Amino acid sequence: MKSSNTRKPPRLRAYLSIFRIRFLGSLQYRIAAYAGIVTQFAWGGMTVLLFGAFYRGGGRFPMEYPQLSSYIWLQQAFLALFMSWFFDPEIFELITSGNIAYELARPADIYFIWFTKNAAIRCSKAALRCLPILAASLLLPKPYGLSLPASPLAFIMFCVTMALALGVIVAFSMFVYIAAFYTISSLGLRMLALALLDFFTGALIPLPFFPEWLRTAVELSPFGAMQNLPLCIWCGHIAGAEMWKSFGLGVFWLVALVTAGKLWMARALRRVTIQGG
Repeated sequence: MKSSNTRKPPRLRAYLSIFRIRFLGSLQYRIAAYAGIVTQFAWGGMTVLLFGAFYRGGGRFPMEYPQLSSYIWLQQAFLALFMSWFFDPEIFELITSGNIAYELARPADIYFIWFTKNAAIRCSKAALRCLPILAASLLLPKPYGLSLPASPLAFIMFCVTMALALGVIVAFSMFVYIAAFYTISSLGLRMLALALLDFFTGALIPLPFFPEWLRTAVELSPFGAMQNLPLCIWCGHIAGAEMWKSFGLGVFWLVALVTAGKLWMARALRRVTIQGG
C-alpha cells in the first residue's frame, strides 16, 4: 500500500481530472480538426509563397528564408495553442447568467479551474492537428518546407518554451474573463484582445520583421513570450545567451500574470451579486 506522502495533493488531483475530462471531451470534434488541418496547410502554403515573392525581390531580411518557412509551418501546426480568438463561451455564460455560483461552490480555486480548462482545450485541438501538418511540411522541398531544429538543445528548449508560451497566453486570456465581471457584454473585450494578440505576438508578421525599436519593446513584454519565443528557438533565430535570457523573461511574465490575475479575480468575486442568495 502506497504511503499517503506519495499521493498527489487533493487540489492537484482535481485540476488534473479537470484537464483530462476537458482534453478528452474536445478530442471528439474530429471533423472540425480535419477541416482545420486542410485550412491551416493551405494558409501556411500561401503565406510561405507570399514571403517568397518578397525574398526573390532582393534586399536584406532579418531571417533566412528557410527559417521563415519553418516559423510559418510551426505556427500553423500549433495554431490551436496560440489562437488569439479562442475564448471559452461557457465561462462568459457562467458570469452573465449567474451560474458562477456553482463554480464558487467547488472545493478548488476558480482561477485555476478556468485556467486548466482553457489549457486543456487548446492542447486537445493542437494534438489533433499538429502531426499531419508537421509531417506534410517536412516533406516539402527546401526552402519551402519545415527544417529540423537548429540543434538538439534547440528542440528541448522548443518543447519547454512551448509549455511556457501556452501558460502565458492562457494567463493573459484570464484577464479577459475577469474583465467580463465589469461589463454587460464581453464582445468588445474579446475584439480588443484579438487585435493585440494577433499583432504583437507575431501571428500576422513575425516579430523579427518589426522595426528594431518596436521589436525590442514587444520582446520585453508578455507578447514576446508567447508563440514568437518557441518558434524562433526552433528556427535558430534565438540561441545562446539570448535564448536563456528570453526564457527567464518568459518565466517572469508567467508568474507575474498569474499573480496579478489571481489578485484581480479575488477582487472581482467580492463584487459579485447573485440573485436568490
